Amino acid sequence: MKNKLTHPKCLRLPANPALPATWYDSRVALSMKPIIFIPLFTALAFAQTPAQLLNDPAVRAALEAAKRNEPQAIEQEVRLCEIPAPPFHEDERGKELKRLFEELGLKDVRTDRAGNVIGARPGKAAHPNLVFSAHLDTVFPEGTNVKVTREGTVLKGPGIGDDCRGLTVMLSVIRALNEAHVETPGAITFVADVGEEGLGDLRGMKSLFYDSLKGQIDRFISVDGTGLGITHIGVGSNRYKVTFKGPGGHSFGAFGMANPIQAMGRAIAKIDAFEVPAQPKTTFNVGRVGGGTSVNAIPFEAWMEVDMRSSDSASLKAVDTKFNAAVKEAVDEENRRWNNRGPVSAAAELVGVRPAGQTPKDSPIVQTAMGVSRALQIEEVLREGSTDSNVPMNLGIPAITISGGGSGTGAHSLNETFDTKDSWRGTQRAVLLAIALAR
Repeated sequence: MKNKLTHPKCLRLPANPALPATWYDSRVALSMKPIIFIPLFTALAFAQTPAQLLNDPAVRAALEAAKRNEPQAIEQEVRLCEIPAPPFHEDERGKELKRLFEELGLKDVRTDRAGNVIGARPGKAAHPNLVFSAHLDTVFPEGTNVKVTREGTVLKGPGIGDDCRGLTVMLSVIRALNEAHVETPGAITFVADVGEEGLGDLRGMKSLFYDSLKGQIDRFISVDGTGLGITHIGVGSNRYKVTFKGPGGHSFGAFGMANPIQAMGRAIAKIDAFEVPAQPKTTFNVGRVGGGTSVNAIPFEAWMEVDMRSSDSASLKAVDTKFNAAVKEAVDEENRRWNNRGPVSAAAELVGVRPAGQTPKDSPIVQTAMGVSRALQIEEVLREGSTDSNVPMNLGIPAITISGGGSGTGAHSLNETFDTKDSWRGTQRAVLLAIALAR
């Protein structure tokens, strides 16, 4: 795979009218100087291996603090998770993170226009600047019961792993660095971001990279979910809401008119028949449907929401093309079936674009993350997924997402669980990785 830093065309996201037209300029300019940038990054940024860092008394003290503080961190995780943070309404949880950032001594703590909470931990120099993030939002709507219950080492509650765990690990990293008086050569900027889930469409990350911290981010880590994986491939997605419309009418008196729900049914059947590649894994899903007013009325409107994903931009474009063709064919078939009496129409609105990207396995940041895992005797597990790291990956900025330790089940369900057994190992890994990358 060609290095994205040397190919400006790889830096462009799909068109988004909400973004400044020149957001990519500084990165394109940087990418035109690969001979300067890449050797500096490789030779200087990771002069000490993770294993060598373990010889530093301050580093060892930080790791000991992370393990020692884990029980209190778990209590904090429960408290955070019982603050609702539904899509587009992360404010209350964000206020608590802002308070905690200030309490932990971060500098220039603020909330940006998107709702991201940002706080800086200065190093000896302003760069490299490592952004360390976790997302505030959950997939659950307003009114969801977010009470967390316990049974032994297992916590149960909506969002307890995704991403209350990530927020907790981020706070634990700050606390461990403080207690051990670790002074990093570069800066670490901590971010509790909004809009990672669902139709949030990574709006927090887009705001961070294109506005709030534009041109200031050298490396990026997000902590998301449970386990001990490392995500270095960003799965892109296109999301649509398709609305089918027609005149509607009485189910008996107006029988013979085209039906928006039946047209949608035809489209769904066509989508279900798609053949997509197994590698690179490419997927499609009709996730939500709605419409109609009564069992005895031909509906005047119906809608569906569709998600398509792939880590390969060409494969994503191919399934997107099939999808749009299927919608058109379904409408045409429904109208022909009823001889164009009360014809239906369909409008496909692109409601979410997550850019695909990849941080190569042999890149310094991935190799460092793997080295940290080895140094702490953690199995190295590389993954692909759709996370906040998609945005920097697509920009060519070194980025990975790590899991937060422990183990979990039922993510995005009301029965989500997090087993805290040995969860401190995930916290320790995050601490050592932050130290290793802030240099």
